[in-house]
Amino acid sequence: MLFWRGGKKGRTVALLLVPLIILSDQTSSAIIKPFFARARPCHLVGGLPVIENIHLLVECGAGYSFPSSHAVNNFAFAAFISFYYRRWTWLAFTYAGIMGFSRISVGVHYPSDVLGGMVIGVLCASIIIILWESLSKSYPVLSIDKG
Repeated sequence: MLFWRGGKKGRTVALLLVPLIILSDQTSSAIIKPFFARARPCHLVGGLPVIENIHLLVECGAGYSFPSSHAVNNFAFAAFISFYYRRWTWLAFTYAGIMGFSRISVGVHYPSDVLGGMVIGVLCASIIIILWESLSKSYPVLSIDKG
């Protein structure tokens, strides 16, 4: 919708979401998760469950737990959209929060995975915003109105 109906601002924001999600997802999945190598609450470690009697609502997944990539990506999106579309802040962060909470409630993440994902996502959004705003100072045609 941003790309087709959002004018120059919407198209620019939509296009910037591509490097943002690549940055946030790869930072989470390829760098941070392997570094911490934290087992999910639903994994078996040494033949024993990490958390006894966990009730899974979805498949556990083979990957590591920290951080929640869902949380990283959704909070990156929320922070980025909120910077350029302030009136969408409550909606974007509410959605990201619900998505993060869902990862805990279905049994595949710890609360700290979601909190860490929130911080990492906001940092990734901040990096893209700072880079774009710096670039647009040198090239004013690239500037995006905020509000």
